[in-house]
Amino acid sequence: MKSTEEEYFYTNKELWNKRTAIHLDSEFYNKKGFIEGATVLTPIELNELQNVSGKSLLHLQCHFGLDSLNWARLGARVTGVDISDTAIAEARKLNTQLGYSANFICSNIYDLADQGLEEMDIVFTSYGTIGWLPDLQKWAAIIAKHLKTGGIFYMADFHPVLWMFDDNFTKIEYAYHKTSVIITENKPTYVENSPEILQKEYGWNHSTSELLNALLSNGLELKFFNEYNYSPYGCFNNSTEFEKGKWHINGLEGKIPMVYSLMAIKK
Repeated sequence: MKSTEEEYFYTNKELWNKRTAIHLDSEFYNKKGFIEGATVLTPIELNELQNVSGKSLLHLQCHFGLDSLNWARLGARVTGVDISDTAIAEARKLNTQLGYSANFICSNIYDLADQGLEEMDIVFTSYGTIGWLPDLQKWAAIIAKHLKTGGIFYMADFHPVLWMFDDNFTKIEYAYHKTSVIITENKPTYVENSPEILQKEYGWNHSTSELLNALLSNGLELKFFNEYNYSPYGCFNNSTEFEKGKWHINGLEGKIPMVYSLMAIKK
């Protein structure tokens, strides 16, 4: 019999297997454009992480590998990890098709220590990741374990303020701090023209203080923490692209943070 947490992860894995099949050929992910040479990373992480050439990079929760392979295209030696076996299979296919030498591993992040990976120069994660994890202390310990001394942890993600709202940003529906698991079901995914996926999903809200304290208590030293009042993705309901590659929530234009980024160094 699965424990409650194992059931959460099993269900979410099945959800992401279903999502991957929908995401692969979406305009949102632009796999075709990437194959033809387009960049899929956003200016936020490109400007802040900058030169990765020749460096080992571990990408946590990499989905089907587009961002991972974009870092490989920029010269990094990439290992991508994701819980979805469907996503990892697609990442491996794309890696072979493009002739890169990235390594893709199917694993729950919390089990990553069992994979025998080397310490990395960079650990990277971005956009819609930690909300699928119940325990940020365990997550931060995994990051610290897989970084070299002096190595960089970098993340960009949607701001926790966004996750307080209902799907259409008409009211505050969820607590800012983590309280209990958030259970939703039978929702479309965030790409265009998505069908409804008939399945539960389990997630957790994490405050900024919870995030930062998890990293600090696991031996990481914060170098910067930035906040942005726009999203680089048009993945939210009731939003408008007000400038190329930048979206606001209608009625909340410039009033709430939508993305944060941070860099920390392993002491």
